[in-house]
Amino acid sequence: TKEIKTEMIDIFIPGKPIGKGRPRVCRNVTYTPKPTKDYEKLVRQCYIAKYADKQPIPAKIPLKVSIIANYPITQSMPKKQVKIIENGGAFTVRPTKKPDADNISKIILDALNGLAYYDDNQVVTLRIDKCYAKDESQVGVYVKIDEI
Repeated sequence: TKEIKTEMIDIFIPGKPIGKGRPRVCRNVTYTPKPTKDYEKLVRQCYIAKYADKQPIPAKIPLKVSIIANYPITQSMPKKQVKIIENGGAFTVRPTKKPDADNISKIILDALNGLAYYDDNQVVTLRIDKCYAKDESQVGVYVKIDEI
């Protein structure tokens, strides 16, 4: 029998990248911070807008996920660095600020659990890049999911 490979999933989440917030404990109740909940909801909405009829990738299928988090260029950035970014050097000048790369991946993978794939334990290869966006329209997070 020939195995059918599903097509790659490719989505864009607009807006400044957000990392997964730590669960908070208040009076013996643990809750997820509102910014985390809101961003996970946005990630799910972006996925559903593009792949409304797609079934989650079944369990046991190994996945490769690539995430590119594009940050806005700050006002305080030297003009020389801005020119490098605008001329295609987004991988030359990189943001070394929050949110941490691992927290960006965590919020994205958790949000897509049960939606894009059965469970995020299927992710066996994960790449995260933090870059600066050339312009405001590119600020956001690009996510690609592919079967291995």
